[in-house]
Amino acid sequence: MPACSHGSRLVFMTHPVLAAARDLGPHIRSRSAEIEALGTLPFDLVDAIRPTGAFRLCVPDDLGGPGVAVTESLEVFEELAYHDGSVGWCVAIASTTSVLASYLPDPHAGDLFGDPGAIGGGFVVPRGRAAPVDGGLRVSGRWQWGSGVKHCTTIGGGCLVVGADGRPHPRADGLAAPFVFMDPDDVELIDTWDVAGLAGTGSVDFEARDVFVPEGRWVQIGAARPVRDNAWSRFSFFGLLACGVASVAVGIARRSIDELVGLAGAKKPQGSTRTLADRAATQAEVAQAEARLAAAWTLLLDGVDDAFGDARAGRLSSIDQRRRIRLAATHATQTAADVAASMFRTAGGAAVYRTSPIQRCFRDTAVAAQHAMVAPRTMETMGRMRLGLDTETSTL
Repeated sequence: MPACSHGSRLVFMTHPVLAAARDLGPHIRSRSAEIEALGTLPFDLVDAIRPTGAFRLCVPDDLGGPGVAVTESLEVFEELAYHDGSVGWCVAIASTTSVLASYLPDPHAGDLFGDPGAIGGGFVVPRGRAAPVDGGLRVSGRWQWGSGVKHCTTIGGGCLVVGADGRPHPRADGLAAPFVFMDPDDVELIDTWDVAGLAGTGSVDFEARDVFVPEGRWVQIGAARPVRDNAWSRFSFFGLLACGVASVAVGIARRSIDELVGLAGAKKPQGSTRTLADRAATQAEVAQAEARLAAAWTLLLDGVDDAFGDARAGRLSSIDQRRRIRLAATHATQTAADVAASMFRTAGGAAVYRTSPIQRCFRDTAVAAQHAMVAPRTMETMGRMRLGLDTETSTL
């Protein structure tokens, strides 16, 4: 497919979901201040995104998924995040959650993710307790980081199965740590989301009190065998989540470069007769930022494309492929945060105002870079593996 210019990079594909994301981009951007002020995505904007399929990109074909490859899904996340980081983030979280449709038995898979308007979310870490009862589990717990749960149609929470004494005790069939799917009406949202960046994601706490979850409406992430064998279920769930975060960070950082370029031609630093664009330091900073971000993005897409190619051919991602993906995802996210910070510094005093998109890009990428899947400490795992040391790889 011929390349076309888009922003500060070249794009080689035009999947319908990506085309729809580009079409919505200007409208999303025009509402960025509203999104941040609300602390969540406006419901009418959510309804505008639903028909594109962006919230459920990883749903398999037999459940009506949009039929994208992993690289194409990352392009969608990146594009939406370019226009608004919180929108890109919520879409990425929902879509990476939707990959679990391949692990759910029928009818739960279709009930939760088969509807074109379905949106999933939640928090994987087992902060809840699940007591076995006839026909399913009774779940109680409180979870953090519920990105987008205010507009989700199903909300998941990681749990530990417990015995009568409340202590962890796997069920007779081995069920130990399910990620259970609950109805929104069964979950209380607790507005704790007062943060520096990605403020519009509505990543509030949520709580369940003695909620009944029917038999099988859960997934043991990392341990369960997929019900549907397809390319998505052969790809690493944790790698996909890390890539989603990285894609959002890259999109926001790309926006920061473009915003700086737009500012630099007109702004003259205080006491100077030259514009920012005329200054050699600005020229070098912009060039280096563009090169670093493009290189990090290319490394990520290359690793993902390699692993997904094997997945489409019927092969599971190898441990080394998973290592490369996580390495690239962490590198891309941290590079994006560094790039946005450099654009913030280069812009000078003009960027300190809340009205400046550059300062928001700086704040949003700084928060994205704190995510556990792509935090700097994850490099220790990748380094241990490269050095041939025994390494825990269950969350790779």
